[in-house]
Amino acid sequence: MEIEQKKDNRIYVGDNLEILKAMPDKSVDLVYIDPPFNTNKIQTRTYSKSIRSSTEGNKGYQGKQYKKEAIVTREFSDSFDDFMLFLKPRLEEAHRILKDNGSMYFHIDYREVHYCKVMIDGIFGRDNFLNEIIWSYDYGARSKTRWSAKHDNILFYVKNNKDYIWNFDTMDRIPYLAPSLVGPVKAALGKTPTDSWWHTIVATNGKEKMGYPTQKPLGIIRRIIKASSPKDGIVLDFFAGSGTTGEAALLENRKFILIDQNPQAIEVMKKRFVNSMNSIELIDKVY
Repeated sequence: MEIEQKKDNRIYVGDNLEILKAMPDKSVDLVYIDPPFNTNKIQTRTYSKSIRSSTEGNKGYQGKQYKKEAIVTREFSDSFDDFMLFLKPRLEEAHRILKDNGSMYFHIDYREVHYCKVMIDGIFGRDNFLNEIIWSYDYGARSKTRWSAKHDNILFYVKNNKDYIWNFDTMDRIPYLAPSLVGPVKAALGKTPTDSWWHTIVATNGKEKMGYPTQKPLGIIRRIIKASSPKDGIVLDFFAGSGTTGEAALLENRKFILIDQNPQAIEVMKKRFVNSMNSIELIDKVY
């Protein structure tokens, strides 16, 4: 049974595998997914606010006392007995759903990336692997027993390496590291990104922050969408979390399909898209 589309943008609540199975062949232009990383941890994020206090807390404006009060704690389990067995059928469905000139970006970290690449090679074909993007950031604790891990891995696959969307002329530009070597014209234009991306994480108190664990920055997802999807194309994220992919798609004039079964993720997305819900269909029952 195929899902009937009523609005341009959709958020599905439920098991992503069952929802993916109900989606039609060759119906989306781009897949971006940021699945759980199998860290064997409970990922948590506490969303809090500052309130006035006369007895405790930190000093703020004009010496007034403030303390942090937790509003809500959001969490999910990031542990699987067989991570590859969990991912494989979902990625097989993603391959089926992608258009013939479509692309997939698979976001993971150093713990599982090698196993995932071998598995995805078997689904998309090794020749259709184009890049391993290294997203580097400089934030958080430092290890005293090894080199501190400060990067994620993003595997870039296409369905057909002879024919895929690649918007080179409209992708974002970044500064040259040595602008004096390329001259003022090139320095002003900037250069196109390589497969090594420096971008900060979502700041704890930043305007992007939605209070959801493992939220990824808009800048990373917008870069992917701009480069690898057509205007008015459809972007699919079936580990949607806080809905960053959906917001990035809206900002880049694309349509989106988001899937998540965590009630806390759905609540975050409702808040995030409160001003856009007239164009979004929230579906909590597929059959």
